Amino acid sequence: MYLISFVGIWWLANYRARIKKLASGWNTEEIEDLILSCMIGVIVGGRLGEFLFYQTATIWHNPLAILQIWRGGMSFHGGLIGVLIACFIFARKNKKSFFTIADFIAPLIPIGLGLGRLGNFINGELWGRVTDVPWAMVFPAADAMPRHPSQLYEFLLEGVVLFLILWFYAAKKRPKMAVSGMFLLLYGIFRFAIEFVRVPDAIVYGWLTMGQLLCVPMIVIGVGLVIISQGGKLKNEGMKE
Repeated sequence: MYLISFVGIWWLANYRARIKKLASGWNTEEIEDLILSCMIGVIVGGRLGEFLFYQTATIWHNPLAILQIWRGGMSFHGGLIGVLIACFIFARKNKKSFFTIADFIAPLIPIGLGLGRLGNFINGELWGRVTDVPWAMVFPAADAMPRHPSQLYEFLLEGVVLFLILWFYAAKKRPKMAVSGMFLLLYGIFRFAIEFVRVPDAIVYGWLTMGQLLCVPMIVIGVGLVIISQGGKLKNEGMKE
């Protein structure tokens, strides 16, 4: 799923670059370097995030477990931080602004999110809570109880729906930060909601899951970026008048 995601993101990134009104100033070499940088950021950040956010005790008892990738364990929020760092380094290296990079790549990220969740479903992992809804499923790796197929909920919302919204939202020229802000806001809302029917990786403050806690700053920052971007748009329009 990771391989399919990277190929899909690479293809759509080149397609966006060919539409000059959406993403001017990009060439094939830059796109390939950006995708490679983000791939490294996702893998390294996702792996480190899994242990920093969800398996903190393991780092102290067995730090080499981080290298045991065959046992699985990747954190989206860690992967996102890895991608942001990769974008920052890429921006400095290629003399582009950070949000020029972020706004360009943001509409493509849901491809990886959706396919990743589909992979979780195929593997029968990261299942949902016990339920009696008609579409409940049994995941043998958990037990014999019917559960929410929360991986499919995430595939639909974080993958398909988020991709369609961002793709069409970014189809028009938007002020800087707007697309990035919309991604953070919508993903944060979708993930926060789905956590209520997903078996949590960790609980904090009695009921709040670690996934929800990590989504709160995403939502806040997303709202802030959208507001700032619209403020900049209004300022530019006022100057033109």
